[in-house]
Amino acid sequence: MKKPFLAGIFSTILWGSGQLYNKQYLKALFFFFVQVVMIAIELIGGNYFGSNFHWRNAGIFGRGIWGVITLGTEPSRMTLDGLTPGDHSTMLLIQGLIAILFLSLFVIVWIINIFDAYKTAKEFNETKEIVTSIVWLKAVWEKSFAYFIILPAAIMMMFFTLMPLIASFLIAFTNFNINNLPPANVVEWRGLQNFRTLFAMDGIPGGDLWLHTFIQVFIWTLIQAIIMSIVPFAIGLVQAVILNNKRVKFKKLFRSLLILPWAIPGMLTLLNFREVFNGTFGPLNRVLLEWGIISENIHWLGDVHNIWLPRMTILAIGLWLGFPHWMAMSSGVMTAIPKDIYEAAEIDGASERQQFWRITLPLVVAAVAPLLIMGFSGAFNNFGLIYFLTGGGPQVAGLIHAGGTDILITWIFGLTMESRMYNMASVMSIFIFILVASMALWQLPKTRAFKEDN
Repeated sequence: MKKPFLAGIFSTILWGSGQLYNKQYLKALFFFFVQVVMIAIELIGGNYFGSNFHWRNAGIFGRGIWGVITLGTEPSRMTLDGLTPGDHSTMLLIQGLIAILFLSLFVIVWIINIFDAYKTAKEFNETKEIVTSIVWLKAVWEKSFAYFIILPAAIMMMFFTLMPLIASFLIAFTNFNINNLPPANVVEWRGLQNFRTLFAMDGIPGGDLWLHTFIQVFIWTLIQAIIMSIVPFAIGLVQAVILNNKRVKFKKLFRSLLILPWAIPGMLTLLNFREVFNGTFGPLNRVLLEWGIISENIHWLGDVHNIWLPRMTILAIGLWLGFPHWMAMSSGVMTAIPKDIYEAAEIDGASERQQFWRITLPLVVAAVAPLLIMGFSGAFNNFGLIYFLTGGGPQVAGLIHAGGTDILITWIFGLTMESRMYNMASVMSIFIFILVASMALWQLPKTRAFKEDN
């Protein structure tokens, strides 16, 4: 009789020893080799045997964990002998996260090693047979082939997607800003201090400006996201209905003309519109002045006295860019609707208006509902529309590092690239993620496409 608990204890201390206890020699060699590799990486990469040992000189894993916990302790200093290099806090954070992710992979193998030893010993007591390592490898290969195939992509995603996300998230809990830039300064953990600052909970005079700015930017972000996700769909649907009407001639010509705003690269369109709506030299103002419609230039994208004028201009340009996509999408969905439904509705005496409201609209909305939700997420983070038209401006009094047309994502860009308020920008990023993810998780399960897929 084997003792499963004892086998698990053996593998906990020395990887593979539980498998050796179970007489699975090849498997034991594999797990032992993984442990040796992990220890070798740590010892070779560090200096554990020096007289003046410090965790700064430890191996990859030790130094990485120390770096994440402390973010460094010694800033760079200028001395009589020149610049004395110190700890670079952000590099320590990134290197530490990479080390922790690598260590996590080893920990997963360690856990598998323990449970495998325990499970094998338990199965032996029930069947009186030990599965050889070769048979075990073949079974694992057959059952887990799909996982082996996606493993490289999963590892790449872990380091190139998950790691930056975690790093950005953690910066929200530090004082990483223009006043604490490494390596001249050491970044420190500040807990929830940045969140308290955002919500004016720290009692600092003038601290409510952050909350005021956040509310103003968030409200405008929400307004433009709702308009930019619903109105283009409505316009595109109406255009699709008109083009699908039997009485319309030259459908291909009209469809080709209406699809042009979508076919032309959006950045070029935005740059052209920025010149057209230029408040000083724009051709639109020149034409209106020559026709006597206006008596002075209108600052379509930079009016500091009426902030809603540039906002409405941005919305108009966004609608122009957005409706062709929904027109094409709606046309495709409408062609898939069986004609028998409309014929039956006509026999029952339904008018074209009634057919639209009772048949076309519900079926199209049900089909494109997931895309509408993703469209809202895209509009919520519509960086290009704001950046290439106004750059977030014009400046408005009472807003911290934000302009009148800034949405949350462009405000974050300004906080990061211009003001170097990395900690506050990270706080905003967390809120954007929570808001967009919550909206998607709340709405997607309610869509027909999601229900049918499950």
